[in-house]
Amino acid sequence: MQPFTKQIIDIIQHIPEGQVMTYGQIARLAGNPRAARQVARALHSMSAKHDLPWHRVINAQGKVAIRDEEGYEIQRMSLESEGIPVINGRVSLSDYQVKS
Repeated sequence: MQPFTKQIIDIIQHIPEGQVMTYGQIARLAGNPRAARQVARALHSMSAKHDLPWHRVINAQGKVAIRDEEGYEIQRMSLESEGIPVINGRVSLSDYQVKS
């Protein structure tokens, strides 16, 4: 596994319950601010293997990025079970984003 990918996994594993991070924020903290898509790929392919709290990762507009209805609902319910309201598919970044 590449060092950048290890950093991505470590950052996602440490997102606190009740908070979210964006793909770009994770990429920046992992050392490559232009690699948000790489974060998405790592999250997609490694969430189950590393038991990542994938539901705490959203896009830069605060939106749930999953397009299929079932995945969207799973993420929405997971966030709301942690006290993070999802209104019209969006999370308030000013209230719930990890400060970095």
